[in-house]
Amino acid sequence: MGRTKSALFSSTENHLAQFSKALGHPARVAILRLLLKRNRCICGDLVSELPLAQSTISQHLKALQQSGLIRGEVSGPATCYCIDLKNWQLLRKMLKRFLDQPAGGNNFCC
Repeated sequence: MGRTKSALFSSTENHLAQFSKALGHPARVAILRLLLKRNRCICGDLVSELPLAQSTISQHLKALQQSGLIRGEVSGPATCYCIDLKNWQLLRKMLKRFLDQPAGGNNFCC
């Protein structure tokens, strides 16, 4: 198996790629939208809102948590999830800088 080449890129590029990978599934985008709307949510609440099995939602929550976009806090027998505001602001800032860059100087590509 090949080694990752992430060391060849800047921390900003690696961080943006990590966030983008977490956003790369529509279920995760839907979960983030629900968490943004509600501020906090328990996995069971998400199961009642989304057309996915509890185990699938848990896998997506894990990926979002590993990316740093959400945090989970154990509350009795359940885990309560919320947006990690520090990383959410970082993602917004990084995407703005990235998307505000002008694209090529002409429209004659390919």
